[in-house]
Amino acid sequence: MRWGCFTGRFGTFASVVVTASAIAVIASPAEARRRHHAAGGYNPPYADMVMDAKTGRILHAVNEDAPRHPASVTKVMTLYLLFEQLEKGRLSLDSELKVTAHAAAQAPSKLGLRPGSTITVEDAIKAVVTKSANDIAVTIAENIAGSEAEFADMMTRKARQIGMRHTVFRNASGLPNPGHITTARDLVTLGRAIQDRFPKYYHYFSTPVFAYRGGYHRNHNHLLGRVEGMDGIKTGYTRASGFNLLTSVKTDNRHVVAVVLGGRSAAARDHQMVALLDDNIERAYAGARTAPAMTETAAAEPRREAPVREAKEIREPEPAPRVRVASADENTPLTTAAVASAPKVAARNAEPSPTPRRVIDVTGARPVVASVAGGSTTTPSSGMRWVVGAQPVVKADDVKMARLEPKAEAKSEPKAETRIEKSPAKPTISGWVIQLGATDDEGKAKEILARAKAENRHLSKASPFTEKVTKDGSTLYRARFSGFDEGDAQSACKQLKRSGFSCFAVKG
Repeated sequence: MRWGCFTGRFGTFASVVVTASAIAVIASPAEARRRHHAAGGYNPPYADMVMDAKTGRILHAVNEDAPRHPASVTKVMTLYLLFEQLEKGRLSLDSELKVTAHAAAQAPSKLGLRPGSTITVEDAIKAVVTKSANDIAVTIAENIAGSEAEFADMMTRKARQIGMRHTVFRNASGLPNPGHITTARDLVTLGRAIQDRFPKYYHYFSTPVFAYRGGYHRNHNHLLGRVEGMDGIKTGYTRASGFNLLTSVKTDNRHVVAVVLGGRSAAARDHQMVALLDDNIERAYAGARTAPAMTETAAAEPRREAPVREAKEIREPEPAPRVRVASADENTPLTTAAVASAPKVAARNAEPSPTPRRVIDVTGARPVVASVAGGSTTTPSSGMRWVVGAQPVVKADDVKMARLEPKAEAKSEPKAETRIEKSPAKPTISGWVIQLGATDDEGKAKEILARAKAENRHLSKASPFTEKVTKDGSTLYRARFSGFDEGDAQSACKQLKRSGFSCFAVKG
């Protein structure tokens, strides 16, 4: 098997050959069914966010407060509550959890344990992290709270305590439910909180492969072992949510937590995450942490938790009240209708103007959204391209890590020559230009320009052009407009971002 190759500003994913004979990895049937969405026509609602975990500063965000479905990223909260039980001594890693008929009946992805069987807490953690096993997530819920519905209430209360203001959980797994809602901001909050609260157990999120009863289950996060410093944490997918990924990266004394929600395919989601990390990791603070540790506030309406019982004491519960789980509470702060028509939310705390950034179009017609801060920038470096090959078998000894390197100082020698070829149609540049994206297909770059001009009247007098960039054997085409002064360029970018386009301004 050959890994794909990604060349970015901070590092290179080299082609790494890994032999498949080293280990037999079981592919999830649910994962196999998802692949057809990549062909086109599937466009779930999108959101993302990148936060500097050391300072709490937002480095990048798009639709960060718009309602979205978390899918299996839900399981981060499921494990949060399990880690809490371990911390309190109510369970140990060797404790046995009993599988009920309700848990065993969950839809895939699942481990497939029979009703009445048991699984240790440690194996349950690994099954949820790697296999994203829905039956085991429900098993955890029922052993802690007595029923999945009660556990979901506990999850929502805990969400409020750690600052997740808009999240409502309806189940422990993230399986489809119209009232099961979160936001990109809330998931970044959860990603930071679980690290601060449970450093003893957080390492489980970096488990590459889970070996259980003769089977091997590979972690669904394909970026683990491919991006240096990535230590988790969880993927997710349902038809309504799209392909989701919550990650954490620690490198060069920097730490960011990032989330992508609504990817059109697993590959597109991964591309977008790498692009966001590539654009923002260098902007993160490299000094000592200044943000206080995440803490919990008292619940508004405290409710008594069900006592945690050993597996031998657990009785088969009554059938779960599915009507209650499937219906949205009247007080649900974010409705299902809002998911379908969620507007992009641009408001956020004032931040310093960002450093130069680069954009990549990983999904063809839909450009990647640029940083929302509107400060002026200098000329960005060349774009990037990631050609995805077959997924490798994860084996720690065989993996060569991709390092996120800080950009070189201006005085340092460049590692490779970058050639820029301007298209024949490019106008004479004076003043400022705006860039909407970069792609390895010039036709797609021209499509982006044509669509932007057709949908935005303020570009009627601007001159579109593509710019060819070649570096290290990779070729990209920048989609740009010229003919602006600085103020007009910044104003045009703001309008384009409101229309869902990527945009940043540079001096010509």
